[in-house]
Amino acid sequence: MTKRYTVTAALPYANGPLHIGHLAGAYLSSDIYVRYLRLMGKDVVYICGSDEHGAAITIRAKKDGVTPKEIVDRYNEQIKTTMDQLGVSFDMYHRTSEQIHHETAQEFFRNLLDKGEFTKKTSEQYYDESENQFLADRYIKGTCPKCSHDAAYGDQCENCGSALSPTELINPVSTLSGNKPILKETTHWFLSLDKHAEWLDEWINTGKLNGEQLHDPKEWKNHVLGQCRSWVGDLQPRAMTRDLEWGIDVPQEIEGSEGKKLYVWLDAPIGYISATKQWALDNGKDWEPYWKDKDTKLVHFIGKDNIVFHCIIFPAILKASGDYILPENVPANQFMNLEGDKISTSRNWAVWGHEYLEDCKDSVVNHIDVLRYVLIKNMPELKDSEFTWGNFQELNNTDLVGKFANFINRVLVLTNKYYGGAVPEFDASLAVAGSQEEGTTSSYENELKILHGKLVELGQFIEAYDFRGGLKALIEISSMGNQFLQFNAPWKTVKTEPEQVKVVMNLALQIVGVLSVASQPFMPFISAKLRTLLNLPVVQNGDLQLMLNDLEAGKAILPKGSTINTPEHLFTRIPNEVIQAQIDKLQNSKEQKVSYEPVKDEATFDDFVKMDFRTGTIIEAEKVPKAKKLLKLKVDLGFEQRTVVSGIAEFYEAESIIGQQVVVVVNLAPRKLRGVMSEGMILMAENAQGELVFVGPADGFGNGFTVR
Repeated sequence: MTKRYTVTAALPYANGPLHIGHLAGAYLSSDIYVRYLRLMGKDVVYICGSDEHGAAITIRAKKDGVTPKEIVDRYNEQIKTTMDQLGVSFDMYHRTSEQIHHETAQEFFRNLLDKGEFTKKTSEQYYDESENQFLADRYIKGTCPKCSHDAAYGDQCENCGSALSPTELINPVSTLSGNKPILKETTHWFLSLDKHAEWLDEWINTGKLNGEQLHDPKEWKNHVLGQCRSWVGDLQPRAMTRDLEWGIDVPQEIEGSEGKKLYVWLDAPIGYISATKQWALDNGKDWEPYWKDKDTKLVHFIGKDNIVFHCIIFPAILKASGDYILPENVPANQFMNLEGDKISTSRNWAVWGHEYLEDCKDSVVNHIDVLRYVLIKNMPELKDSEFTWGNFQELNNTDLVGKFANFINRVLVLTNKYYGGAVPEFDASLAVAGSQEEGTTSSYENELKILHGKLVELGQFIEAYDFRGGLKALIEISSMGNQFLQFNAPWKTVKTEPEQVKVVMNLALQIVGVLSVASQPFMPFISAKLRTLLNLPVVQNGDLQLMLNDLEAGKAILPKGSTINTPEHLFTRIPNEVIQAQIDKLQNSKEQKVSYEPVKDEATFDDFVKMDFRTGTIIEAEKVPKAKKLLKLKVDLGFEQRTVVSGIAEFYEAESIIGQQVVVVVNLAPRKLRGVMSEGMILMAENAQGELVFVGPADGFGNGFTVR
């Protein structure tokens, strides 16, 4: 029997704000699940925090010309505030820069080293000569060997989700300089994942470990199992340290640790544990049962791009470290697209959480729950989905205004009109029109039991990680209420059959009471507002279980004689101009957003005059064999002709640039590229889309002249 639950949501990189893809990927699904568990009276801890040590942090810092600490401080606060305002109810939102996390991660490293899980070895890794540093996985981009996506990172392809090693990439380039990196020897500690292949394979495919059933693979999503199975058959040792300036130090007492940091995918998931430790310290709890007691259910909510790390690497670390439990499920969602295109932070094609909140801060609170509702309704649980502003408007106006709020408003208005806002007393022996089929009759107690069945069904969807199904069940309860009112038509019979109408209105109020609790996992702000309208306290832990018990026993939720408040609109229709403004904003931000590279380090005049820029004309051009981006050029400099290799083949056909006048840096040291000695560099300008154009003199200027 499950005694407690440890629920984690993927740690967001603290290098930028949250967008709707993040929310639909891991945070709303985990929040629904945890809120439901609390309503059922379960012991649960809900953990998240900022991932502050990934290469993405230092890349953003370089881009903005600031320190990594400035980046993580800025975005940690913004992310946490956005989560809070959107109602994501973490018990602990932590930071991997905290001392308790550094200590915990280093303790794991020492433990794994002592247990013989690491192999220290020297290997060749990519090195950027112009930047004078080894390249972490996220500092390298290239073509994915699995799906041919041309912007895969050195550790993972975010298009197909495959975990990669940098040397697997086709045509790798440094994201720091754009140059092709070289291979250079360095020494690191490798986790021997191949040693764990056998038990990982059994655990993933059968759910068993050492004969004990730990999970049911039939409950795992097919795309999660598919990724795991494709990877577990070819496990190789993976480096758990990096040559970086930013991150958690390899413990200093270990020989060879100088300049070495922990790999982010060793560091980051351990952040779940260190965050639980901090939560336990803050609340007078013991953290260990939440990670070591076999009666605890561990669930990781992530996006599909993190499957391998949570289902292969982290479980291997946990098992190798000792008596830690393994995840019982990893219900990874797929990706959400936006208005027919992939969400892209670089192109500013996104709906940002903090901007949405800013746009609706002067509106009624329901705008937050409208966003939650639409994202849950379109949640990419089994396949990629799409968000559009048109669908946002439609779902608000039809589901929320037309069904959910319409039913509640009708009930509250009629109760105030007929009974002065009091929950009517009634004769339970009187029959009413049944809610399930027109023309049938039903009893008060039977209708409560039908309501009980609907609530049970809603809970079953949530427990199966089918949150879209759970949301549909919630709306069906309000639709059942609308149908019940239509079948009984109390506005027609209130004068001729007043006692029967009391039964109808009391039952309708019970349905509203159920909605005030059942809506809380999905729309917490509306739930709180609805509780106020019903004159009930804010929903507490265990309330859903108590409600289920009462309904099963035929007991009412709202007692006779209690009073409700004056009705208010829970949701309002969204006009076309509001939606058009959001569409225009999205289009304009994409068109106007220009991302400029930071200014490089200061150079003296003497540094500049060392460079020799000359005018020239391309007189020959051809593709470099087996190189997608390279052209071999012959440039006439007037005083001589030179061979220059240039990475412009993606933008220009060889024959189209013969006769093009250019500016050439002529005193760079020669460098061999794909077997061709390049004797200079052509100056190009690159726009925000990565497109290259020539920078050169006017036609007919002449060759060999100095550019000053």
